Amino acid sequence: MSVSRVRKVVIVGGGTAGWMTAAALAQGLDARQCQIVLVESDDIGTIGVGEATIPTIHWFNKIVGLDERDFMRSTRATFKLGIEFRDWVRPGHSYFHPFGRYGAAQDGVAFQHRWIRAQLEGQPDNFEDYSLNTVAARAGKFSFPANDPRSLLATLGYAYHFDASLYAKYLRARAELKGVRRHEGKIQTVDQHPDSGFITAVRTHREEMIDGDLFIDCSGLRGLLIEGVLKTGFESWSRWLPCDRALAVPSERLEPLVPHTRSTARAAGWQWRIPLQHRTGNGYVYSSQYTSDDEATGVLLGNLEGRALAEPRLIRFETGRRRQAWNKNVIAIGLSSGFLEPLESTSIHSIQSGIAKLLSLFPNRGCDTRTVEQYNHLIADEFEGIRDFLTLHYHSQGRPEPLWEYCRAMELPSSLVRKEELFHLSGRIVLSAEELFRDASWFAVLLGQGHQPRDYNPLLDSIAAEENLAHLRRIKSEIRQIAAQMPDHVAALTAHGCAVKSDA
Repeated sequence: MSVSRVRKVVIVGGGTAGWMTAAALAQGLDARQCQIVLVESDDIGTIGVGEATIPTIHWFNKIVGLDERDFMRSTRATFKLGIEFRDWVRPGHSYFHPFGRYGAAQDGVAFQHRWIRAQLEGQPDNFEDYSLNTVAARAGKFSFPANDPRSLLATLGYAYHFDASLYAKYLRARAELKGVRRHEGKIQTVDQHPDSGFITAVRTHREEMIDGDLFIDCSGLRGLLIEGVLKTGFESWSRWLPCDRALAVPSERLEPLVPHTRSTARAAGWQWRIPLQHRTGNGYVYSSQYTSDDEATGVLLGNLEGRALAEPRLIRFETGRRRQAWNKNVIAIGLSSGFLEPLESTSIHSIQSGIAKLLSLFPNRGCDTRTVEQYNHLIADEFEGIRDFLTLHYHSQGRPEPLWEYCRAMELPSSLVRKEELFHLSGRIVLSAEELFRDASWFAVLLGQGHQPRDYNPLLDSIAAEENLAHLRRIKSEIRQIAAQMPDHVAALTAHGCAVKSDA
C-alpha cells in the first residue's frame, strides 16, 4: 500500500450526517488499511428534523447494504409517493409533486408536450390525473414499482418518511460492527500543520487527542472545522429564500396514514406534516422579518391535527452554502456544507450526495488540488440547482402577505429565469445532467404554481390531434383503474412487515 494513502479518517459530529458518512465509508474502505473514527458528544443535540426523503435514498441504503424491511421496522418508516402543496398559489389551492413519471411508461418527457398540446387545442384537463403516483397518493394507496418497463406501474417512484434519530442509531450499529470507533467528547482545540494549514488532530474536553489524515466535518450548522477553524466563508441565499427560522414538534399519529408529505403555506412561511408509523412530524419554517417566534409558535400549535408530544424546538439558520465544501483536508457533509430549507425534502439527500462524491473522489493524504476543485464544483452545481427549484415555489404565488409580496417582486437567479422563460415559450424543460430534480418534478411545480406554456414541441404535430387526445384519455383511464386496485398504505406497510400502531 502506498505511503500516500489515507490511513485514518476522523468524522467530527454524529447525528444523521455523521453516521451516514461512517456507515458508507466503513462499507467502502478496508478496515485493515484505513481506520475510521467518529467523535461526538451526547451533550450536543442534533437538528434531527430531516424525516422526509426523496427517491435517491434507495441508492444510499443499497450502498450500505440495508434490508428494506428491517430498515423500515427499525426507523418506524412509512412510504412516500410525493409532496402535497396546499395554499401556495392561493388559499384553498392544492397541487402535488409526485416522485414518479407522468403518462405511459414509454411516454418519457414527450408526455408534457402531449398534454400541453391538448390544453392549447381547447381540451382542458388536470395534469395530475396522468401521474399514477399522484392519483395513488391522494387515494391513500401504495404499490411498489414494476420491473416491466412497459407497465404503468413502472412509472411509480417512492421514498420514505422515517425517524431520523432512529436512522442514525441504526446506521451507528452497522458502522460499529464494521470497525468504526466512536469517541465521546466535546472538541476543545484543533491542531493544524504549521505550513499547509491541514488539520492534524482534534482534542476533546477529556484531554484525548485524535489525529487523522482526512477530516469529515459533520458538526451541523456551526461548521466546527470548515468554518470555525478554516474560515472558509459562506455564500448567503437569503435574498431568494428569506426564511431563517424553523420550529419543530412531534404530534400524535393521524388517521388515515397517508403516503405523502404535506407542505402548507402560511402568512410568514410554510408548515410541514410528515406521517410516521408511530407519530407525526410537524414544523413551521418562517422568516423572522415577518413574524416573531412567539407568533410562529402559536401558528404551528394552532394548526396541528393531533396532540403535541413535546414542546416546539427552535432552529435558527441561514440559507446558502460554504464557498468550499472541501477545504484543505476537511470535507463538510450535511448542514456544515450549507443549508437549504426542507421544502423539497433534500436535507438527507444532500448528506448522501456529499458522501457519494467523496467515495468517487476519495483522495490521497495530500488532497490533490484538482480533486478538491472537482468536488467543490459538483457540490456547488447541485446546491444551486436545488436553490432554483425551491425559489420557484416562493416567487410563483399569489398570496397577499408581506413575505409573499416580497418574494413575487424579488430578482431571480438568472438560471431560474432561463428555465421559466423556455417553459413559457415552448413547454420545454432544459436541465443539466447534474441537476437533482428532473423533468417530471419541474413540470409538476411549474404547472402547480401557475406557469402556463404557450407552445409545445413541433415534432408532436406529426400525430393527429384526435390520436393524441385518445392516447391521453386511455392513459388517464388506466391510471385510475390501477390506482383503485392498489392496497391502501397501511395494508402495504403491514404486508412489508411493519407493525403499524401508535405509541402515543
